[in-house]
Amino acid sequence: MKSDDLRISEIFYSLQGESRSVGIPTVFIRLTGCPLRCQYCDTSYAFSGGEMRSLASIIDQVAQYNTRYITVTGGEPLAQRGCLELLKQLADKNYSVSLETSGAIDVSSVDVRIDKVMDLKTPASAEEHRNRYNNLQYLNSKDQIKFVICNAEDYAWSKAKMAEHELTQKCEILFSPSLGQQDPTELAEWILADQLPVRFQVQLHKFLWGDVAGK
Repeated sequence: MKSDDLRISEIFYSLQGESRSVGIPTVFIRLTGCPLRCQYCDTSYAFSGGEMRSLASIIDQVAQYNTRYITVTGGEPLAQRGCLELLKQLADKNYSVSLETSGAIDVSSVDVRIDKVMDLKTPASAEEHRNRYNNLQYLNSKDQIKFVICNAEDYAWSKAKMAEHELTQKCEILFSPSLGQQDPTELAEWILADQLPVRFQVQLHKFLWGDVAGK
């Protein structure tokens, strides 16, 4: 096993269900392992198990699909040291690469060509204390910050964090309702009433395929 081998839960081809490239056919590389335990997590199967893979074999599998869009996700992909090299090699091959990260691990070494989609964990996530606010200085205009909102208290907290850290001046902001906990229409109406400069998003893949893994 090489030092930059990665433990992979799955590699699959689907429509991007979230973020700026929603709806675009995308290859997802899901890394195993996560130090967080968000109460709404829908990928707990990726906490353990998986298969050790070389970077070359991962990139060879990605090349089988007719898309330039790649999402590296988890779990928490940055929990594995080799993730940084995977991101670099994908960018070297001119893929459009996004990284989905919890925001609990340092992002300063992520290749600048990568689009970072970084959570700020709300109080109802049960992992608010894991937010690494120092990461905000490493975000730029092509990155995104995501708030998964479970209730009215989360919404108020997210608005306050936006103002406190002047987040709309850093990058695009995503407000996403937690499925089964926050009514999407209600969240949309709050955003409109407050005239927030955010992107409302729902998880497209769950409307199409439910909670089926690998979709």
